Amino acid sequence: MDCGANGTKRIVDFRSDTITKPTAAMRAAMASAEVDDDIVTVDPTMDELQKEMARIFGKEAALFVPSGTMGNLISVLVHCEARASEAIIGSESHINVYEQGGMATLGGVFPSIVPNNPDGTMDLRAVENAIKPLDDEHFATTRLICIENTHNRCGGRCVSVEYTDQVGQLAKRYGLRLHVDGARIFNASTALGVSPERLVRAADTVSVCLSKGLAAPAGSVIVGSHEFIEKAKRLRKALGGAMRQVGILAAPGLVALKDMVCRLYEDHSNARLLAEGLCGMKGLQVDMSAVETNIVNVDVTKSRFTAEELCRAMGKIGILSYDLTKTSIRLVTHYHISEDDVRYTLACFQRVLADENGRHVP
Repeated sequence: MDCGANGTKRIVDFRSDTITKPTAAMRAAMASAEVDDDIVTVDPTMDELQKEMARIFGKEAALFVPSGTMGNLISVLVHCEARASEAIIGSESHINVYEQGGMATLGGVFPSIVPNNPDGTMDLRAVENAIKPLDDEHFATTRLICIENTHNRCGGRCVSVEYTDQVGQLAKRYGLRLHVDGARIFNASTALGVSPERLVRAADTVSVCLSKGLAAPAGSVIVGSHEFIEKAKRLRKALGGAMRQVGILAAPGLVALKDMVCRLYEDHSNARLLAEGLCGMKGLQVDMSAVETNIVNVDVTKSRFTAEELCRAMGKIGILSYDLTKTSIRLVTHYHISEDDVRYTLACFQRVLADENGRHVP
């Protein structure tokens, strides 16, 4: 077992790119941020962040919210403000799987669920077939299509600008809106070599997370039209998301845009190295074509472990990950993970998999 200088067990945490700690520059920016009451007036640092995010994504305005879940919820509810509205979402989407059905619970919006393909897209014919006819009073009124980029449960797959444009064209043809859950949109932009603005040009709104891969401590930003953001701001207040001297959270977001986006390719490189090493190990399978960004999904079906058992065994020796399903585990790289950490992790997997008795080799 590897130990640190003080004798502590070496920990390599792949559970998520949200476990990162703010950088020294972020902490300094938080301490010195110019702030004001963002409800009574305008917090100047938050105003700067929102304007910068709107500029980056080529939209008219932006709004900071405490979390990506709130960002998606607000976006869906503003687009579907009329009762008996319906939103088309992917079966494996974050909105469908990880947000407690908030669009239905809190907003009365009916989800129309279309199967996700392995690459995170939805078949365009299936999406079109899910759109309800306006002249039939039996159905809810379809008002919105939601896509996710990168796609979390599909292994961090990038949704191409061509596909996004096609969904946007389909939405316009039927008078619908398009929302992109872009929690990791900067990862997609980096991997595809396409600017964030071009990547979401066809979208009406985008929700972007500052704490996934970018190391900010909290917050997401929604971008869209002036009219949309004004409605979103009112709804944010109703949901308890408006805050006072919020510049202390905007400040690390500005540092993230300046310092962290440009280094995401390192996380992608480390994920690739990790995937290449794992896919050659006995009982483990990795679809290398799916490793496009910083997420590695590992199929353990042919090993003697369930996903939960392997995560537990690895956790005992300091390698932390999540069991995505009963037969697969997820590992996510981020700025706390170095190339040396990846190579150490691969050696640890080798030791655990080689132990026929299911115990780690000390």
